[in-house]
Order: sequence, then C-alpha cells, then structure tokens
Amino acid sequence: MNITNGAKNKFNNPFMSLKHKNFRYYWIGMCVSLIGTWMQNIAQPWLAYTLTNSPFLLSLIGILQFTPMLILSLFAGVIIDKSSKKKILIFTQSASLIITLILAILVWTGKIQYWHILVMATALGIVNTIDMPSRQSMVIELVGKEDLMNGIALNSMAFNLARIIGPAIAGLVMGYAGIAVCFFVNAISFAAVVISLFFIKLKPVEKKPKNNTNVLEEIKDGLKYIYHKDSLLYTVVVLAIVGTFAPNFNVLVPVFAKEILKQNEAGFGILMSFMGLGSFLGAMFIATLSKSGPQKFVIYIVPLIVGIALIITGYTNEYLVTGMLLSITGFFFITFTSSANSTLQLNSSNEYRGRVMSIYTLVFSGTTPFGNLYAGLFAEHFNARVGFVACGAIIIMLMIPLFIYKRIRKVIS
Repeated sequence: MNITNGAKNKFNNPFMSLKHKNFRYYWIGMCVSLIGTWMQNIAQPWLAYTLTNSPFLLSLIGILQFTPMLILSLFAGVIIDKSSKKKILIFTQSASLIITLILAILVWTGKIQYWHILVMATALGIVNTIDMPSRQSMVIELVGKEDLMNGIALNSMAFNLARIIGPAIAGLVMGYAGIAVCFFVNAISFAAVVISLFFIKLKPVEKKPKNNTNVLEEIKDGLKYIYHKDSLLYTVVVLAIVGTFAPNFNVLVPVFAKEILKQNEAGFGILMSFMGLGSFLGAMFIATLSKSGPQKFVIYIVPLIVGIALIITGYTNEYLVTGMLLSITGFFFITFTSSANSTLQLNSSNEYRGRVMSIYTLVFSGTTPFGNLYAGLFAEHFNARVGFVACGAIIIMLMIPLFIYKRIRKVIS
C-alpha cells in the first residue's frame, strides 16, 4: 500500500493542467501556431544557406534574431510586471503574423534576398523579446501555482510535438510545393493563438504594491532579487551556459545534413524531427513528475550529459545514428530547461516573476547570438563536426568548475 501511494505521489497525469479551461484554449492555440513556427524554423535556415552557401552568414541570422533579447530583455521584464500579459500577447502574436506574411510574399514572388531575411529575423527578435517572457510568466495565471510545473511541461510538450511534426512537414513541403508555403502556413498559424487569447480570462494574482516608478531602478531591483536567492542565481548561471552553447542546431544541423550526411531538404527536416521526438519525450517525462517539483539532479548533472551527447554527435557518419543522438540530446536538453523554468517561477514572488522570466529569456535565448557565432565560426573554418564537438566541450568545461564551486560552497556553509 505504501509503495502504491508513493508511486501515485511521485507520478501524475501528464495532462492534468488541461483541466483548466483557460489553459486548454491557450494550449490548443499554441499547438497549432507552433507547427507553423517549426516549419519556418526549418525553411528559413535552409533558404539562407541556399542563398549564401556560408555557415557564418547562416549564423548571422540567428545572431540578429536573438540580439534584441540580449539588449531589451531587462526592460521587457519591467513592462510585463506592470501590464496585462493577455494584451501583450495579442499584440506580439499579431505583429509576428504580419512580419512572417511579408517574408512569405517576398519568397513567393522570387524577390527574396539575404538581407530581407536579416531584417525580418531582427524584427521577430524584437517582438519575441516581449512575447517569450510574457508567455512563460502567464502560465501561473492560467493554472495556478500547484499545477505550474505541469503547465510548463505541457507547453514544452506542445513546442516539441510541433518540432516533430513541423520539420517533417516542412521538408516535404519545401521539396514539393516550395519554401514560400512554409512561411505562409506560419503566418496563418499565428491567428490561432490570437483567437484563443480572446476566450481566456486570467486568474488574478496578488502583488505587493510598489512605489518605485523608475525603470532602471526596477531592473536593478530585479537583478538584486535574483542575486540574493541562491536557487535563482545558480539556475540562471547554468541556464546561461546551456542556453548559449547547446541549442545551435539551426546553424549546425543544416550544414551537417548537407555536407557530412549528403542529405536534401527532406533529410534535413526529418533529422530535426528526430530531435523533436527526443525533446517531446523529455517534456512528457517532466510532466509525469511535476508533482514532485524540480529536481536538483537535473540542474546539476543533465547539462554534462547534453555536452557529451553533442560531442558524440560530431563523430557520427550514419544518418540514423545522427538522428538517434539528436533525439537523446533533445530529451536531456528539454528535461533541463523545463526544470530550470519551473525552479525560477516557483521560487519567485508574483511582483518579480516578469523580471525573473525576462532574465530567463535573456540568458536562454538572448545569449544565442554568441552561441550561433561560436558554432558558425567553427563550422565555417573547420566543419560541422568540429562545431558540434566545440559546443559540447565548452559546456562540460564550464559546468565542472561551477559544480565543484557549488559543492565547496555547500560544505563551507
């Protein structure tokens, strides 16, 4: 009886957050939208690499797309803590629809040039700087604190289910109907989220009144809040390491698929679906354990496993083996990021959550320009194999001393 009760307490229904009507509306809309997003995530780097045949110029798109997050995330956090997240998301999703539609028309008419992709990527980056932390910090208003970790995991499941379906569809669509169709589908899919938001009524959350109206002072206040909470600070530092050097697949995989594995568009899309499958299973794993709360083991050890998986991927020659290793990498990467997200939100008070999640966006996505540049330079001057190995090796090199420091500090204290 005790064993049975223990199992019930440890494992739970991975879809339990869907009992909340508001979250159901939001989640269904996101599922539709994310398939379109992943179709574009596959079409855009393939288009850019086809136009330039340069891994470095390919990495430059990622750099410009994520640089706004690096510069503006701290300001976005203050805006989110003061504003309605629902209204923010209606604006950001509508803006993304318009930007993507312009890009689709340029590709469809044959007028697309490399610089067009750079401009549109930058515009989407600016929009996502507000959109991403708003979506992350709104989950608690949709499901409450008790189901927060499960809600975060379900969001990750939706993202990675789309990562399975979207790339496979994109590969076939690019091969038979043309790249432009992928962009048109994504533009239309943003409407699904906008429509779902009109049916949502957010749960009120209590916030302590603040007299501070100076934006820079509020940013400083949020940074001090993180610095003085060990659980937040350590998670943010590890997230910065993993977020910078692990998710450079948009730079490395298309080059690896084309130059090493000799694959076409469909082969590239299916490779990314392999990774999506692993990521989906990782999110499902976290969802079933959400009642137990975030596990410290995942924050401390899993980044090392991600680094090792990236290194091994760089040494593969077989298409199926590469796909399996990308699945393993995806599984552990999402296991880590979902746990880090939950750790930050569950240890943050309501009045600071927007700023904490803006830091999450900053260190997870805002550092992507550095990671893309790092991976792109290795792929450009050597090859994609070296790019994978270099990304995995630096994660391990940075995590080991950090882990040792954490253990020593724990013993001393």
